[in-house]
Amino acid sequence: MAKILLTSGPTRQYIDPVRFISNASSGRMGAALAAAALERGHEVTIISGPVEIAYPAGAEVVSVVTTDEMLKAAQERFPDFDGVIGVAAPCDYRPDTVAKQKISKTGDKLTLSFVETPDVIANLGASKTEKQWVVGFALETNDVRLRALRKMVAKKCDLLVLNGPSAIDSTENEVEIFVKPGEIIAHLHGSKKELGRQIFELIESRLIQGINEF
Repeated sequence: MAKILLTSGPTRQYIDPVRFISNASSGRMGAALAAAALERGHEVTIISGPVEIAYPAGAEVVSVVTTDEMLKAAQERFPDFDGVIGVAAPCDYRPDTVAKQKISKTGDKLTLSFVETPDVIANLGASKTEKQWVVGFALETNDVRLRALRKMVAKKCDLLVLNGPSAIDSTENEVEIFVKPGEIIAHLHGSKKELGRQIFELIESRLIQGINEF
């Protein structure tokens, strides 16, 4: 049995006390992977941003809001886990400053300045031991395979799942699975529930059971 850490859902970065930037990530893919892992007898902890879906009852769920909170929760727990599956879609940017009061209309343009947030999976990949593994997800809109491979290397992922914007808030998905040194081992399409099982079977056979063919 493996202890699996899983990040899921979106994060929020507040602009003022009532407004924030985010995305429409539903958490469905994370829930499907968690369910597949639990079905096969593994232990799962999910670090999740705000979602409306319900995660499998057998998983421990740690709720966070911002990207910094997700990173902190993941870094605190990762040393005690065998691997991490980064399914979350954290905000890549946050406002440089957050207004203390609600920003009111003035009739003029509003200009906001943003700075990058830390990359959760890249930080975990940089800290992993020889016995730990990292699975990343990449959502791309152009030069998709090239960008996915760059992320795989930069984040020290052992396996990477590439999907597109149609996956956001959908019950279905289409993915390609990459392993080192850039080999595509699967092209899958179907419901996220079924894909969760298929993707996890690859994770289990190549990473958890130690059958590495990289």
